[in-house]
Amino acid sequence: MNQINLFIELTRLKRPIGFMLLFWPCLWGLTIVYDFNSDLFNYFFYSVLFLLGSILMRSAGCIVNDIADKNFDKKVERTKNRPIASGKVSIKLASSYAIFLCGIAFLVLINFNNFTILMALVSMPLAFTYPLMKRITYWPQLFLGITFNYGLILAWISISNQISIIPIIFYLGAIFWTLGYDTIYGFQDIKDDEIIGVKSTSIKFKNDPKKFLFISYCIFICSLLLVGKLMDFKMYYFLFMIIPILHLLVFQVKKLNPDSSIDCLVKFKSNNLLGSIILINILVGKLI
Repeated sequence: MNQINLFIELTRLKRPIGFMLLFWPCLWGLTIVYDFNSDLFNYFFYSVLFLLGSILMRSAGCIVNDIADKNFDKKVERTKNRPIASGKVSIKLASSYAIFLCGIAFLVLINFNNFTILMALVSMPLAFTYPLMKRITYWPQLFLGITFNYGLILAWISISNQISIIPIIFYLGAIFWTLGYDTIYGFQDIKDDEIIGVKSTSIKFKNDPKKFLFISYCIFICSLLLVGKLMDFKMYYFLFMIIPILHLLVFQVKKLNPDSSIDCLVKFKSNNLLGSIILINILVGKLI
């Protein structure tokens, strides 16, 4: 039972916000491409596959991140008790867990068409080198955004078996969404990160964070509007856009207190709700 609890802690399964932020772009991409006049079974089937893939790959990613950051985590108050940093789980055992999770994820992946499988495998090196980026650049959140939102592209091609400008625009916009919310998340550790030499956009823009967040979220909003235009969504879609716009620009940016770890965590977690709002928005555009 103790090993099970350590595995759950290692993979962050008690904190679903991580894999949900990976899953929402997958569901957005699947929803904008899917023909709802056809059999709905495939839509729900692929949704389940993407959810499983998000949970498995996020869990494996957490393990790889903790192995790479074990020496940093020991020096940060929020992370010093993580299983690897505290010595409760060995690197060898953690590595075997990561390989096992990736193996199951591959079994999920082979249910898709060949193009989707190929595109997913191409992204793997980037996904597992992300933890190293905070050592060499102030833009690790950019690499996280490229990785975390890649499922939007995969979801589109899993149905259409080809790429299009629409998911690319959506994907690029979603990268800026991740840039925003992970910068907010990074404010929790900014003091410790500066001491140990870890880089982030939170540190780079600490003197004027709201300006950076405003620009990032505005680019994301513009991508949503452009996708709606290209998809020929009805006016209801654009009227409903007021909800995610207010959530992003008012609740997350204007009301943010970057000096409060609790407030930053609340704002960060609210992106799970935002993910569902955008999904509803897409459904409104497609079905009404």
